[in-house]
Amino acid sequence: MRLERVGRRRGLRGPWVLRGVDLDLPAGALVRVVGANGTGKSTLLRLVAGVDAPTEGRVTGRPPRTAHVPERFPAALPFTALDHLVHLGRVQGLGGARARARAGEWLARLGAAEHAGTAMAELSKGTSQKVAVAQAFLADPGLLVLDEAWTGLDTGARAELDAAVRSRRAAGGTVVFVDHDARRLAGEPSAVHEVREGRVHPVPAPPGPGTAGAPAAPGRPGPAAGPRPSVRITVSGGPRPLPLPERLPGHPLVTAGDGDGSTVLTVDAAHSDALLGALLAASWHVHRLAPAVDPEGVRV
Repeated sequence: MRLERVGRRRGLRGPWVLRGVDLDLPAGALVRVVGANGTGKSTLLRLVAGVDAPTEGRVTGRPPRTAHVPERFPAALPFTALDHLVHLGRVQGLGGARARARAGEWLARLGAAEHAGTAMAELSKGTSQKVAVAQAFLADPGLLVLDEAWTGLDTGARAELDAAVRSRRAAGGTVVFVDHDARRLAGEPSAVHEVREGRVHPVPAPPGPGTAGAPAAPGRPGPAAGPRPSVRITVSGGPRPLPLPERLPGHPLVTAGDGDGSTVLTVDAAHSDALLGALLAASWHVHRLAPAVDPEGVRV
């Protein structure tokens, strides 16, 4: 699947939320999307899922079966939890009996089987979120788009969703997700993209086995020692600056920005994704992310 020069604006002449987005989403990819609140992450996920159409550009190669768990799930619907899932299963191409079986299976897996006969409007927020997750897996989607899907789930349901994501990916499905917890599926994404100032930017990947600065695979000699790549993350805490969170991943070097009130954190690239997630979760605004460079122009 590919997004080519995709843009989305509010209304016919409203401001652009996203523009010039080029994004490849191959089969079997697990892609994390990060960015400060209000930057357009949910808009990007709706474009990927096909919920919204692009104002400009084009989207090609979307799998015929696509599932989306939105940031806000419409819980006040005139169905019981089971009937709602059966209805959505039929919409996704399942026969009635198959849809009912899959709905019951997923309610049980997520710990919500006892609420199968409860009206959607009477479900707790957590149980409603379990229904939202269940509907996404009914028909084994080739593209799974998760917008804060773990929020509101209990520990067991979160673990079940983690396992289901891995299973979809192992089956060749593409998974794109946003989550405020930097530890979510840490180290597993094949790509991380940051939404910033209306654009989508790839986040430098940490070094993998056999690359400089990474541990060698068991039983194999490591590469010659060399400087570990670092990343500079420029952030600000808003008009009323927030204190930086304690115990930041990677123990970054913290310095002042270029007189604009920003803060620069320099961290080993292996910890950059976790650090970025921790900053975003603490409501810090991320302005720039780039490889660290020494005064002679050499990456460090």
